[in-house]
Amino acid sequence: MRPRFRFVVFDWDGTLADSTGNIARALQEACRDVGQPVPDDLAARYVIGLGLLDALVHLAPALEKERHGEIAERYRHHYFAGDAQIALFEGARELLADLRQAGATLAIATGKTRAGLDRALSHHGDVSGHFAATRCADEGRPKPHADMVLHLMDRVAAGPHETVMVGDTTHDLALARNAGVASIGVSYGAHDSAGFGAYAPIGVAGSIREMRDLLLY
Repeated sequence: MRPRFRFVVFDWDGTLADSTGNIARALQEACRDVGQPVPDDLAARYVIGLGLLDALVHLAPALEKERHGEIAERYRHHYFAGDAQIALFEGARELLADLRQAGATLAIATGKTRAGLDRALSHHGDVSGHFAATRCADEGRPKPHADMVLHLMDRVAAGPHETVMVGDTTHDLALARNAGVASIGVSYGAHDSAGFGAYAPIGVAGSIREMRDLLLY
């Protein structure tokens, strides 16, 4: 096996971790807790992948700025109540191991905070060692700005032609486009893949198995 790209940057939620349902419910409950209209599933899933504050402001635009901390805390309360039960998608562990064995360098670019990603990785400690670098939304400009991928490329000395971004949302694909790197969409996560075409991904994976075929040959 050989990797098609030397450097593979993964989104976490909805790409490697089966967490989008828990995130959407936590966003909905947080809005309810602070007296804001509760978004439907489609609206809640749309903001997955953005930084938490950006997501919450998008869902509750009428909420006073001084209450942003309150709604963020309510989101964390609801999300953390169920995050220990979040599983990785079937085959994700094996794919990560095979990519590393084939010589690829791996990273994560996520809308989670650093504390949130560290907590998620602590639940799946057997995979954390596969990632040479990670970048979170509270460490710079969040998706879809190019900063996350550019920072990670700099960390591992990878060029644009060597790099691919893999994610389940248009935010991930826009991030890749803004950074000048290839992308692979994931159709089993938060966003409908019908919207992916505008970002010209090199492929769309409907499963981890299909992702493997796009990343290894």
